[in-house]
Amino acid sequence: MRVLGLDYGSKTVGVAVSDPLGFTAQGVETIWRSKENKLRQTLARIEALVSEYQAERIVVGYPKNMNNTVGERAQKALEFKEMIERRTGLPVVMWDERLTTVEAERTLMEAGVRRENRKQYLDQLAAVFILQGYLDSLSVR
Repeated sequence: MRVLGLDYGSKTVGVAVSDPLGFTAQGVETIWRSKENKLRQTLARIEALVSEYQAERIVVGYPKNMNNTVGERAQKALEFKEMIERRTGLPVVMWDERLTTVEAERTLMEAGVRRENRKQYLDQLAAVFILQGYLDSLSVR
């Protein structure tokens, strides 16, 4: 079963996909948009990726505050989840993404990616970490 992982941000959505057996996550792309509320093309692209990879489930990063409360970004992620569910008909799981962007930034720095080039990979790598965390939780059961 393939799973699509998404890191939803104000102007980007990082995308990752699992291998067919659901063990590993690989980065796919970063979807860019000009304005935060302009989601039509973003949702259409996600639909195309669901079809291309024959995904059966979607995992969206849930950016809760460090004290476990739900802030503005987390609320927007929940609204995005609802849009994706309506558009694709697939189950969408919210996955705690606290510190995934920090982890992605550190990984890119350690890999020697120049500061000005990191943004193009950051959200995609964060999506990989979100999806891999979810996949790892499944194998624990």
